[in-house]
Amino acid sequence: MKEIGLWDGGDWTFVIALVLLGAFLTVGALIAGSKKPEFAGHPKGLYMLFFAEMWERFSYYGMRAILILYLTQHWLFSDGKSNLIYGAYTSLVYITPVLGGYLADRYLGQRKAVLFGGVLLAFGHLFMAFEGVGGQEDATINVFWLALALIIVGSGFLKANISVMVGQLYRLTDMRRDAAYTIFYMGINTGAAIGTVLVGYLGQKLGWAYGFGLAGIGMIAGLIVFVLGKKVLLGAGEAPAPLSRQKEWVLYGTGIVAVVVMWGLVQYQDVIQNLLLVSGTLLLVYVAAIAALQLPYGKMGSAPSDSRAIILAGMLAMLFLPLSNAMSLATSNEGTKLLGLTVAQLVYVSGIVVVLIGLGIEKFRVENHARDRIYAILFLIALNPLFWGLFEQAGGSFNLYTDRFVDIGAVPASLFQSINPIYIIIFAPFFAALWQWLGKKGLEPSAPAKFALALAQVGLGFLVFVWGAKSVGVEAMTPVVFVFLLYLLHTTGELCLSPVGLSAMNRLAPSFMASLIMGAWFYMTAVGNFVAGKIGEATGGESGDMTKEATLAIYDKIGWITLGVSVVVLALSPIVKRWMHVDTLRDRDRDGGIAGTGELGEPQAAGIHPEPKGA
Repeated sequence: MKEIGLWDGGDWTFVIALVLLGAFLTVGALIAGSKKPEFAGHPKGLYMLFFAEMWERFSYYGMRAILILYLTQHWLFSDGKSNLIYGAYTSLVYITPVLGGYLADRYLGQRKAVLFGGVLLAFGHLFMAFEGVGGQEDATINVFWLALALIIVGSGFLKANISVMVGQLYRLTDMRRDAAYTIFYMGINTGAAIGTVLVGYLGQKLGWAYGFGLAGIGMIAGLIVFVLGKKVLLGAGEAPAPLSRQKEWVLYGTGIVAVVVMWGLVQYQDVIQNLLLVSGTLLLVYVAAIAALQLPYGKMGSAPSDSRAIILAGMLAMLFLPLSNAMSLATSNEGTKLLGLTVAQLVYVSGIVVVLIGLGIEKFRVENHARDRIYAILFLIALNPLFWGLFEQAGGSFNLYTDRFVDIGAVPASLFQSINPIYIIIFAPFFAALWQWLGKKGLEPSAPAKFALALAQVGLGFLVFVWGAKSVGVEAMTPVVFVFLLYLLHTTGELCLSPVGLSAMNRLAPSFMASLIMGAWFYMTAVGNFVAGKIGEATGGESGDMTKEATLAIYDKIGWITLGVSVVVLALSPIVKRWMHVDTLRDRDRDGGIAGTGELGEPQAAGIHPEPKGA
């Protein structure tokens, strides 16, 4: 063991994180030992959920911090391939909550869904500790794929459902709800920050098995907290109707089948790409069709036949791209391009244009506020893949860049993944107060304008980083201060988009479409994570190995593109704001609406944020 005088920055960061964890656990023990039903004005069940979720995020983000390094250094995948695997994995993590949420709402109840998800996650994180000898020829790699599959499905059962249980501890009119979610969000970000530091440090300093093993121990700790705290939940999260033992095991069996499916999918990223294209096209066109053809006329069959035909034709054209890719048709040949796109991609873009024409015809044909709000929602949702595609470079290509080309001394690169959740803890209250202050003065930006600001900041983050790297010369190591600046701009961008987007989905969606709209939001987040993998793959170039010059060139390009898109979004924001028809929202029946932002679980990245009062 090192003497204190020889400790480097990584050692000190590890110890500080360990002390903070000890402090949180001490407070948790005091709360658990209290015989009173409440602590600091809130039911004890809130704090139980706080610590259970803190440990789960500790495990997930700790493992995420070293995943790309594990892929390149232990399993010896190329940099490009590792980024693609990372993107495929994180995209699937955002899709499976659809299954977990559905089964919990209809059959299992949130408590049993969280418990089942926690068990899968515990096994997944522990299986990650089975290293084998390394290299892709090692049969142990199949245990690695299984571990990823278990974490993917486990997250699906746990991610949203545990947050729903927080809301169930309070009446809808209870004024403590907002404060409760703020406390819960702190648990998420605290777990993300501490887990990243401790797991990252052990994984890179002592060995991968130590890091992943700690993540597994953390998940088991969260599971124990959840099981022992059942009484303080006061019945929250129970099944909506009595469930037979046989049916319950069938539902668990469905989860196991999902694990098998994910085990296959995560290994074949091209299949995921085509599935995302097919299901994403069907989902978004279906939402658009409901908006244009059902809301104004009562049912789609009553809508004008020309609009129905146009939208259907556009959708079929869009489906040609994944079909062409899957069948390896000549239309997907990269060697034959027009305007930088393959024939299949051109057909896809043409299909989008045709669908937009159909939606535009209906916009001018009949006035309908509910339809216009869905148009605004689709506009915001469409920006998700771009933002998260850039933002999620953090755990992929940017993690590799930090490890190889940044002057970080002896500090493990993975520890820098903790910067985002720490910034969230610092700046989230400031942004919540800022929006409220601007709102009182009538100066608060609209939701689409905030999205433009978010895109500008994430693009500017890369441009500032590229400038900083080039300012000292490409041959020199990039100063670490620019890593902090990039994360600062990306985090403030996240605070302009993630909570604002969730709030907008909640406010604008008709009650009967609430779950569908939220599903579309998270789905496009999943697409963004896969896009992040594709961007990261490009940093590997043709050889698959990342170079500093090529990576900076890509960061520079995507930075300027995103900055340009942000200008366009800002210019269009007044139009999209009019589509939102905020002035008539007060007339909408909210009783059938969805739960608040917090009750839908973690939105993105390491942070989850209180819903802003004005969107």
